[in-house]
Amino acid sequence: FCWQMGSRGKNPPQWNHTTLMEFILLGFSDIHDLQGFLFRVFLIMYMIILVGNSLIIIITKIDPSLQTPMYFFLGNFSSLEICYVSVIVPRLLIDLCSQNRNIAFLACSSLYFFLVFGATECLLLTSMAYDRYVTICNPLLYPLLMNSRLCFQLATACWVSGVPVHIVLTYQIFSLPFCGSNQLNHFFCDIPPVLKLACGDTLITETLVYVIAFLVVTVPFTLILGSYVRIIETILKLPSVTGRAKAFSTCSSHLMAVALFFGSGLITYLRPKSSHSIGMDKFLSLFYTIVTPMFNPMIYCLRNKEVMVALRKFL
Repeated sequence: FCWQMGSRGKNPPQWNHTTLMEFILLGFSDIHDLQGFLFRVFLIMYMIILVGNSLIIIITKIDPSLQTPMYFFLGNFSSLEICYVSVIVPRLLIDLCSQNRNIAFLACSSLYFFLVFGATECLLLTSMAYDRYVTICNPLLYPLLMNSRLCFQLATACWVSGVPVHIVLTYQIFSLPFCGSNQLNHFFCDIPPVLKLACGDTLITETLVYVIAFLVVTVPFTLILGSYVRIIETILKLPSVTGRAKAFSTCSSHLMAVALFFGSGLITYLRPKSSHSIGMDKFLSLFYTIVTPMFNPMIYCLRNKEVMVALRKFL
């Protein structure tokens, strides 16, 4: 029979319609013997994310040497990582230690917050790339260009821009009729597995997903690549080896974060529907929802002497 959200006109006589009340998140239920192990692993990873990013937020607020645009954006980025991961991981942990994997239709629409935070991360990484570009390519103009007002405006735009766009997308996805099984073969309500359960013509929704993914993921990624092309050109023109090494070191942490996040995101949302597989979707989703946020505090701390000094002083 066919699950549908609300009334969508007269029901076709050949279908037995009912109102969709919930999905069943299958998650990792197919590997029963590893449920306890996975729970402990994901709990440890979640704690590392919370503690690591909280420390970065604190030291970028209280340490006088870190009151610069670069660390202002890093503090915002760490706050975002906590929000982003907390939309997904608590529910995953509950499912791993519970037999009840049902998730209400309304709770599944928390996908909206995941999409908004994901878009914010793309834009924040772009703003951080612009900061690095100005630092290296226009160092004399840096204090003028990257003033506190502009930094605040950029950060606000990053946090707010994804809100209206993803209201439209989320409404479009969850206004679709859902037919057949209500079992969602994933550990959270991501776009590809939800669309697999939809019946009828999903072409408009899929097109909208690709358009928004292009605007939110591909365009920022292209801007970041363009920034780094100019940065690398400028660094290679520096006369001293020490100067080149120092310039590269200021960008390496951000470049690694960009590669990890955008790499998995682009593969997940821009590859053709026909190439999606359940195992690969879960792996990629784990990578950009848990693994990458866990590594980001380590990348920014271990590869940044100023952050390490501030962290030692704080501890």
